[in-house]
Amino acid sequence: VQLVESGGGLVQPGGSLRLSCAASGFPFSTSAMSWYRQSPGKERELVATLTHTGDSRNYADSVKGRFTISRDNAKNTVYLQMNSLKPEDTAVYYCSWAVWWGQGTQVTVSS
Repeated sequence: VQLVESGGGLVQPGGSLRLSCAASGFPFSTSAMSWYRQSPGKERELVATLTHTGDSRNYADSVKGRFTISRDNAKNTVYLQMNSLKPEDTAVYYCSWAVWWGQGTQVTVSS
């Protein structure tokens, strides 16, 4: 199993980023996928989950209305569109399937 995140970076408050996670080694098109994040000194937090069909999504209250999880089963890729970013969104963001995790991508929101 491989999960490779990309798209993180430094962005100003109010800005946007789109994270991508390229998946391989498991039946992606029949698997629910999730994004988590972890800030220094805090526990890892579930950000968003998407069913394998893409027809059901769940979000942490802290990101509802600002973040959107989506997927492209033809590309074995899951995305996290992050809008109206806030400094408190600063964290390492991880893609996850079952017990597997990617290496994470750093998102820093700062002016």
